[in-house]
Amino acid sequence: MIQATAVLVASLLVARGDGTKRQSDAFDRMAPEEAGYSRAGLAKLEEFLAASGSQSLVLVHDGKIFFEWGDIRKRLLVHSMRKALLSSLYGIYRAKGLVDLDKTLGQLGVDDTPPSLSDQEKSATLRDVLKSRSGVYHPAAAESEGMAEGRPERGSALPGARFYYNNWDFNVAGHVLEKVAGESVYGIFNRAIAKPLGMRDFRNRLAGSGEAATAEDADGFYQHEPERSRFPAWHFRMSAHDLALYGQLHLDRGRWKGKPIVPADWIDLSTRPYSIENAEHGLAYGMLWNVLVPDVEGERPSFFHTGLGVHMLGVYPKHRLVMVHRVDTEKTSRFNDGDLYRVIRLMHAARLPTKSTSK
Repeated sequence: MIQATAVLVASLLVARGDGTKRQSDAFDRMAPEEAGYSRAGLAKLEEFLAASGSQSLVLVHDGKIFFEWGDIRKRLLVHSMRKALLSSLYGIYRAKGLVDLDKTLGQLGVDDTPPSLSDQEKSATLRDVLKSRSGVYHPAAAESEGMAEGRPERGSALPGARFYYNNWDFNVAGHVLEKVAGESVYGIFNRAIAKPLGMRDFRNRLAGSGEAATAEDADGFYQHEPERSRFPAWHFRMSAHDLALYGQLHLDRGRWKGKPIVPADWIDLSTRPYSIENAEHGLAYGMLWNVLVPDVEGERPSFFHTGLGVHMLGVYPKHRLVMVHRVDTEKTSRFNDGDLYRVIRLMHAARLPTKSTSK
């Protein structure tokens, strides 16, 4: 009885945001003040979320939710956050000795529709691909108009020499892993990540599967564009709740309830700042993750991935924080990438000042 009362009180302490009834889920709750956040600051964040057209936001401190807005259990298309979901799978298969990051595309048997890959392009390693530094500028499935227009000329950079955020690299990374594992990225993710973490909303239902999932309802589906490339894009739908579990796994360096799920050395390796994108703001790219260059040498970096500039999964080790923001981009939404920056600023502004220990 006492324990049940404590759970009820804890749930009431959480800054809920929109006042909707909360479904049961995998997280405990804590008061914002316990997490080091101001209710007044979070109230400003709530106001902006309501006005901007956000679908959901969840903030987690040390594995406990202290702020949530909207329906965090609704599955939505993750867009480019799919790359971060692939990262953990590479860490697992690398630890098994089944993935060699120094193998070249040629050794892996990777080629594409004519004009086929040159010998120079085939000399790119899997490590280059994961860093989006392959130097392969072949058209790709799910390539936006802007990406296509900005794509460098074929052969204009040696493998490893230039960072270019390239869907060809990411699509091929999924293909290589599937070939090594002998199953889909969705099946691997379900078995190696979703089930061990107790994800509540990812069901591993694929479009066109025997479960008759439609593309609109599926947890995963391939986007084939054979006129561009033989490698499809692989898309996920996930809830903010399940993405927050994934973020917490990475905050805890790959351990879940004391059990290693993803090797810690892989999380460290994949979240190093290999390619500086914006030196002024300390923005870099690692391997399948965006990375914020630490202000202090030796400090563990924060890392994140966005999708369409409006979705975001962020992991902030210094503050023991996981942040997930979602927008229903399969419907008309007024939320834009400028709004996401505002959400991030308001989130950080809500943090209570730390007390000085100096005399």
